[in-house]
Amino acid sequence: MTLKTISSRQNPIVARYRAAGRGDADHVVLLDGIHLVAEALNAGVPIRHAAVKAGAINITEVGPLVDRLVRSNTDVVVASAPVMDALSPVRSASVIVALADRPLPSEPELYRDAAPLVVIAADVQDPGNVGAIARVAEAGGATGMVAAGASASPFGWKALRGSMGSALRLPILVQPALDRAVEDARHRGCRIVATVPRDGRPHFEISYAGPVAILIGGEGPGLPPALVERADDRVTIPMKPPVESLNAAVTAALLVYEARRQRASH
Repeated sequence: MTLKTISSRQNPIVARYRAAGRGDADHVVLLDGIHLVAEALNAGVPIRHAAVKAGAINITEVGPLVDRLVRSNTDVVVASAPVMDALSPVRSASVIVALADRPLPSEPELYRDAAPLVVIAADVQDPGNVGAIARVAEAGGATGMVAAGASASPFGWKALRGSMGSALRLPILVQPALDRAVEDARHRGCRIVATVPRDGRPHFEISYAGPVAILIGGEGPGLPPALVERADDRVTIPMKPPVESLNAAVTAALLVYEARRQRASH
């Protein structure tokens, strides 16, 4: 196959990739690396454009991936090393990057089950944590996730890499109004479970039967006190002193998997 080659960093395509990497491109996401591009193809996410580093098409994993992209009518180009450095947002440029349509699930998709389990990330500002929460939510059987308040975008390139593809499959909503995200979950019949660093009940003593929304607070301040007050349950992960807190994604994993354990036992 013969592919067009791009050798100038002034090519308009470079600007498109950089805009997507910054999150400035509406409804477009930047997929960086072999794994993420493959996961998007497997998930049926429309990929509009892809760039492969010159010479990389002979790499075992890359050649078949490029074939799949071409068969799916993706516009694929070969990029010189300097151009690839501009297209890929990571320090050591990946051998393949792509632009894809951002998944746009609706609210009903998150609450489609009779007993939905939704994770609400509240003001989680680290994109790696947001991506990891999406990954553990999918792995643990949650029906969806909401990136609420001042949370990092789950569709930024760092969050997408952190999710290892889960953000392309799991229904995820972005809701800038944190209170609205919680009220939407309550309107759908969910019990609100808020995580707090202390004075809550151990997470394994809470029932996760029926519709449940788990609130995971951001790094540092955690959940707003007013939101905690309105929650139906408050949970604290038991920790041995002097440890006082856990990573947001670790907290989400512990609660999601406790919910999975309880639900499987019934």
